Amino acid sequence: MLKQKLRLRYLEERKKTSPEDVVEASLKISNKLLELPIWNFQYYHIFLHSEPKKEVDTSFIITLLQGKDKEIVLPKMDNHGGLQHFLLTDSTVLKPNNWTIPEPVNGLEVPPNKIDVVFLPLLAFDIAGYRVGYGKGYYDRFLAQCKPETLKIGVSIFEPVEHISNREPHDVRMDYCITPSTIYSF
Repeated sequence: MLKQKLRLRYLEERKKTSPEDVVEASLKISNKLLELPIWNFQYYHIFLHSEPKKEVDTSFIITLLQGKDKEIVLPKMDNHGGLQHFLLTDSTVLKPNNWTIPEPVNGLEVPPNKIDVVFLPLLAFDIAGYRVGYGKGYYDRFLAQCKPETLKIGVSIFEPVEHISNREPHDVRMDYCITPSTIYSF
């Protein structure tokens, strides 16, 4: 299926999902993460979810990372189609951007080549490990700056589709994608 059709379809599916179902799915996803062999790393990059868009609630994953004394890195969209990356600390101030996504106002910047694990937002993904995001390319550009061995983990309330038919050369394949019921390894 084409990315554009998948975006429309899964944006609609999200609208039909209750906030309670999002929370329940998010909690299951964070619990499933404990089964992955990803806990020997130090720097974990994670997006902060948009409640109005009914994204996976990443606060459960952040709590898990904090409990394991991991360094948590948060993204902030810049004015040039890219992302800046800031360490989450006790003094981090968050402010919603134009898309209702909480972002750090400022702080200690972390270079992409220092990040070991990236949790990826997505609308849909296929059984080969490719994802469909919102179509702005922020994460494609960011992942191209990471070291090759950086682990890429998608989190999705929904199960995969068979195939994304219009993949592009810059699309980056995930290492894992976690749904409430399954760990997909690619």
